[in-house]
Amino acid sequence: MNRALVERVRRRARFACEYCRFPQAGSPLRFHVDHVIARQHRGRTVLSNLAFTCARCNAFKGPNIAGVDPDTGRLTPLFNPRRQRWDRRFR
Repeated sequence: MNRALVERVRRRARFACEYCRFPQAGSPLRFHVDHVIARQHRGRTVLSNLAFTCARCNAFKGPNIAGVDPDTGRLTPLFNPRRQRWDRRFR
């Protein structure tokens, strides 16, 4: 991934995790540019499929695109910052 693309992702995210909104400035750990849809699931390395993530969210999500809802037991898609609005998903 080239530096210019990484910088575009960071700036679009306003230097905060796109999953939990934690600011990079508040973390001693390095943030990552992560594939929303992992390469192993045919995700491309393009701006529209990349997200700026804190270490915690990046480790928790991993290559997954869905998880089992603990309340219903149903397979549920994970939050996609490119297709969903944070304030609607987490109200």
